[in-house]
Amino acid sequence: MSNSNGFRYSARWLAAVVLAAESISAVSQIPPAIPTQGISSPQFKPTQEQIGDSLMAHQRYQAAIEAYKGAAPDSSETWNKMGVAFQLMFNTDEAARCYTAAMKLDPKNAVAVNNMGSIYMAKRDFGKAERTYRKALKLDPKSALFHKNLGTALLAERKYKKGWESYQTALSIDPAIFDHSSSVRVENPASIQDRGAMNFYMAKSCVKAGMTARAIDYLRLALNEGFTTPKKILADTELASLRDVPAFQQLLASQGVYLTPSTPSPSVRQ
Repeated sequence: MSNSNGFRYSARWLAAVVLAAESISAVSQIPPAIPTQGISSPQFKPTQEQIGDSLMAHQRYQAAIEAYKGAAPDSSETWNKMGVAFQLMFNTDEAARCYTAAMKLDPKNAVAVNNMGSIYMAKRDFGKAERTYRKALKLDPKSALFHKNLGTALLAERKYKKGWESYQTALSIDPAIFDHSSSVRVENPASIQDRGAMNFYMAKSCVKAGMTARAIDYLRLALNEGFTTPKKILADTELASLRDVPAFQQLLASQGVYLTPSTPSPSVRQ
């Protein structure tokens, strides 16, 4: 996979609600019985929850839901997994019902709380999403994913500085948080303005984390979405370290602004 393809994949979070799910192990094959001194050992029989996990891994969400319904009815984790399956089918009402059941069984289930926040994000109720993500963080303050989701909610509320701070916290906990492909994603109808803001502040966070190439890619997206301009980028002191980077100079040149290491002041094409 090329670097550009890799970036396009990792940047999909910009238009997505990110869910958290307890570890789901695929049970696609049942190991055969192993003969022991002429007597076969009992064949492994998966539980209903394990069957549901396997079906989830194969994106058979409706079948997974039916399997989870046959699992322990008092399991907060199972209700959360069922909610994820419903949400991946874009049935947010049923997903919310399952997350509520999970939280009622275990009020400290931070994963279910985070996922309820994603329901509010999908409904564009960003204020409730922010409050719910903060609740999840009280339960698990070291979760990079929860800090990342809170940052996205804050940016959607135009609370750019606070959103950026949440992104920085997420990166300080897990520098690869925006690269993970294991998180479950559900498309969120974010506006172009929201995505532009998320891209711009993610670029700033990447610069601070030393991820120069990634920062430039996010700036390109922010420019394409009309959130920022070359003039604003050049005026940003936290992006100043990019000025001598050839890829950054090429990015600005594509916008009609030319920089060279020996000419720090921009030359605008006539």
